[in-house]
Amino acid sequence: MPRNNGPLIPDDPAISRAVPAREDPDDAFDSRLLDLEVEEEPAFLRAQKRIPVRRGPLPRKAANRLKIALVVVAIAGVMGGITLMTYRYGAHSWRFRLDSSDQLEVAGIGHVSHAQIMEVMGGDIGRNVFFIPLAERKKQLEEIPWVESASVMRLLPNRLKIEIRERTPVAFVQIGSKIALIDGLGIVMDLPAGAARKYSFPVIVGIGNSEPLSTRAARMKIYAQVVRDLDSGGSNYSHDLSDVDLSDPEDVKVTVADPNGEVLVHLGSSDYLERFKVYVAHIQEWRRQFQKVRSVDLRYDRQVIVNPDESNLPQRVPAARARPKKAVRR
Repeated sequence: MPRNNGPLIPDDPAISRAVPAREDPDDAFDSRLLDLEVEEEPAFLRAQKRIPVRRGPLPRKAANRLKIALVVVAIAGVMGGITLMTYRYGAHSWRFRLDSSDQLEVAGIGHVSHAQIMEVMGGDIGRNVFFIPLAERKKQLEEIPWVESASVMRLLPNRLKIEIRERTPVAFVQIGSKIALIDGLGIVMDLPAGAARKYSFPVIVGIGNSEPLSTRAARMKIYAQVVRDLDSGGSNYSHDLSDVDLSDPEDVKVTVADPNGEVLVHLGSSDYLERFKVYVAHIQEWRRQFQKVRSVDLRYDRQVIVNPDESNLPQRVPAARARPKKAVRR
């Protein structure tokens, strides 16, 4: 009986259902993959990815900044327009024009004349007050010898206010044949009408008008020291002086007004009060001793020279007879 090695294929449908069919290897592999994919799915569903919303070309922060900048520019433009309109109105309106000298208010003048003020300010009559250079006018006013300081300000709509501070004279000064006034800084001022009766000062000699201001200021500093020393302690000896010669800073010479004749006193460069007291204490004695006393040199500790400025009359007086005991230096 021939042997059949092939598979038995039953014809009975029942048998066919009982015997499992052989699986294809590829199908089995695909089935395992599906199972793995199902097993790897997480227990909780993931949130669905948000769909991006399309925005503008600029970020929100940059857009806000741009809006603020636009508002600022708009405000600046409005303010600029208002400023321009205001400027045009102020520059061209007749309301701001200085029409006459009556619209110049001047305060503080005593020796400065109105004509001197108008020499500086007269050219501004008819001009707009906004176009008058106040700083330049201030500087020009302070070039007037009597003016120590000045201020110029606008009083809207069409006025100017000028405030003057005048210099304080401290002495008369002789320059050539001219007598003027001088202040503590060496500024020479013209003598106003009636000023000679108003002031009671000695006359300073030895100062030239061509000297630099620094030189005059240094000499006036010496003069101030002399007056301060002679008036210290209530002595008021400066009232007896008619002239003060500052030509030699190392030898200040004062002329003393005396009913018996003026006397030129050499005080040197220091100890002005001490030396002048020697003169006051001994002038009558010297007048009895000598025929004429026209000058006295008190610069030396051990002696006094009477009439040193006249070659045929100088006389030497010992210091013991010239100085009080408290004034003798040892």
